[in-house]
Amino acid sequence: MEGKLMSLAERRSVLEAAREALEGLDEVLVQASGAELIELLGVVDAVGARAGAARVVVTAEAVTRGEVAQSGMNVHAWVREHAPSLRQGGAAQVASLAQAVCPGPSQWRPDCRAGAGVDPGSPLGMAWAGVKDGIVSPALATAVLREVGRLEPLLQAQAVPTVTRALLELGVAWGPTLMRRLRPRLLAEHGAAGVFDDLQERLAKSARLSSPMVESGDLTEYQLLMTPEQAAVLEAAIGPLSAPAPNEVTGERDLRPAGQRRVEALTQVCRRSAGLDAEAQGADGAGGAAAAVHVIVPLADLEQRVGCGEVVGSTASGTLLSPEVLRRVCCAADLVPHVLGSAGEDLDLGRVVRLFTRGQRRLLWRRDRGCTYPGCTAPAAWAQAHHVLHWLDGGRSDVDNAALLCQRHHTFVHQRRLVAAVRRTPDERGRYVVWDLTDGSYDRHLEHLRAQAAAHDPPPLTPQRLAELVAAITGDDPDDQRWAAVELADQQDHLESTDHDWYDEDWADDVWRERLDLPG
Repeated sequence: MEGKLMSLAERRSVLEAAREALEGLDEVLVQASGAELIELLGVVDAVGARAGAARVVVTAEAVTRGEVAQSGMNVHAWVREHAPSLRQGGAAQVASLAQAVCPGPSQWRPDCRAGAGVDPGSPLGMAWAGVKDGIVSPALATAVLREVGRLEPLLQAQAVPTVTRALLELGVAWGPTLMRRLRPRLLAEHGAAGVFDDLQERLAKSARLSSPMVESGDLTEYQLLMTPEQAAVLEAAIGPLSAPAPNEVTGERDLRPAGQRRVEALTQVCRRSAGLDAEAQGADGAGGAAAAVHVIVPLADLEQRVGCGEVVGSTASGTLLSPEVLRRVCCAADLVPHVLGSAGEDLDLGRVVRLFTRGQRRLLWRRDRGCTYPGCTAPAAWAQAHHVLHWLDGGRSDVDNAALLCQRHHTFVHQRRLVAAVRRTPDERGRYVVWDLTDGSYDRHLEHLRAQAAAHDPPPLTPQRLAELVAAITGDDPDDQRWAAVELADQQDHLESTDHDWYDEDWADDVWRERLDLPG
């Protein structure tokens, strides 16, 4: 029928044949090769696109003639009634586009076609042309027209066709959801004078960071909306820190998912900022740490790594921290524990003596230069002072018990329970801190230390034992006096070395003298 315009009857016959051809298609697909499947899908897609365009054309004709009005239904209801497949979605877009391009009942003539009076250079004309050709879906056409309607008052008049064409091309390639992302660039390049500046100024009022939504020990949720300026600053800060960081020295891969890397990068930026503020203020103790988190925790739980600690005194109040997390945060010297005894009484509030001082941190910066974990290149300003022998295990806040670690490897060292040897002089590779990367090396080191301490510690100083020592030292036997004095001195040294907050050396001397009735 080439060169001859098909009549309506002929077209209907072909459409019905096409419908019949599509019915039961799945039963004969086994006959198709892979290449034929690809070709067939393209044909079916083209038929579907043309059918979508035909829906709009037929609906527009019905609206123009007044058929829809005579039915007593609105256009949307009429489409849903006579195109049942659109009840699943899409009827509104067909109805909207058909109404937009029809000339109206009073202007209808037998030779009048839908869209005939539409300017082909207008946004509606361009969208309609794409729909009729089966290139633009009714859903995309209505979305583009809606977006152009929002943008048109803000655009230079001559730029409207260019912007419409760009949105249609973007939608055909990627769908309508990406159009909003293109809006700032379109306004920047084609907007009227000052429009883009005004838009970004207004955005600042909508930017927000919600308070934390705490679900006990589960993840804490925030809602964050940022202006382009704020987002650019944030990405500049966390972008380099959130890239995968495989360790070329140890061969360890960075298996953290992208989301975890980004949130850890944000945490690191916050820690670094707080640490710099504290450093600028010249603060020591809790004020000199990257943060001061107040946590309620029973002492037995903290020592035995059971139970949990509860955050208090901030918008994150109620958050539960596991014992291992608490020990790691204690090591990082930015926790103020409210330690409770067996009866819930306050045993300790803020043992800031455990914190590394400002001078110690600066000495570690000079000594370690950066994160001491093998292969890590994080600079010293990004690192935390880690207690090699954990503070909760009796480790002192001395530089000889300290090593700089970045946040990632600080967590890693605690999770794998690793220990390091801190040297007074560097080894042949210039390292002051040498890590044992064998899993559980810390626990084995701790067992060794405890075994040594048990072999050298004096027996428990019970009242009966104290009475025996007093009797010996005040007796007449010089040998008894000598060994009793030695053991009393060992008992005093033992108390001093355990670093108890309640122990005071001057007070202890007075007690020994008082108990032994010695002159001051």
